[in-house]
Amino acid sequence: MGGADLLAAASRIAPYVVRTPLLRGPVTAAHGTGLLLKAEHLQLGGSFKMRGAVNAVLALAADRVVTGSSGNHGIALARIARTLGIPLTVVLAAGAMPSKAAAIRALGAETVQVGGGVAEREERARALAAEQGAVLVPSSDHPLVVAGQGTVGLELLAAAPDTETVYVPTGGGGLLAGLCLAAADHPVRVVGVEPALTPRYARSLAAGHPVRLPPCATVADGLRGQSPGTVPYPIIRDRVDELIAVGDAEILAATALLHRLGVDAEPSGAVALAGALRAGRRERAVAIVSGGNTPARLHTLHHSHTSTSASTNVRI
Repeated sequence: MGGADLLAAASRIAPYVVRTPLLRGPVTAAHGTGLLLKAEHLQLGGSFKMRGAVNAVLALAADRVVTGSSGNHGIALARIARTLGIPLTVVLAAGAMPSKAAAIRALGAETVQVGGGVAEREERARALAAEQGAVLVPSSDHPLVVAGQGTVGLELLAAAPDTETVYVPTGGGGLLAGLCLAAADHPVRVVGVEPALTPRYARSLAAGHPVRLPPCATVADGLRGQSPGTVPYPIIRDRVDELIAVGDAEILAATALLHRLGVDAEPSGAVALAGALRAGRRERAVAIVSGGNTPARLHTLHHSHTSTSASTNVRI
């Protein structure tokens, strides 16, 4: 994979996504005024996941899709599936947020919940795809998904080419791998930020091979992956500059700080900022705010949809 894949993805998904802005971040003693926020919480579907989902569905010409998701990827796929008239089944792990499951169903997709964590979820999704003769579109572990997520990096570096460091929230690794590809020929530092309860990439890189961690219940519900993806792992291994782990208290503090700035991020979307604050480097940096599907936002949108079920213009 390389830059050509990202450029192809950017062209393919352009009619279905928005180009998100860079916002001024919090002024801190460490960063001064040099911290910016890539506002993927303003993306259609409420998160960066829309990019990879659209790229995969369009490139694969899928007519039936199955996925495993903690929520945001399922919401993104449900949105594009509804637009294209494609049946979708989303498999959710035991700890999935009810508000995200409800939003997926409100968009017309079917949900299936399994016991256990992300590993069990993915196993069930693979089995369902085989049973249904459907295309499996993983939340991160697919070249087309990674390429779609990499368009975040293309936009970011085009808008702020003098960026010294990008802080990237890291779960399955699709977004971090995409940023690594976008930054392949750029001097920018790429820093992945993982919840301290599930540092699967840091552990894997230290071991020299992918390792699987037990399920966890970090407040960053979108970043609960147990092991690195087969596709993202070598990309990240060969390009990432640093991995930072942040605790749940730091994640919640960063979420509250973003809310005070008027940035309606969910905890998963605040992880990169938590990493930037922990690093405390005086630099021109960008933290990716990866999602804004808070329970309150999803509740409002779900009820808006169910009260106007004849409409196809719900923006979620």
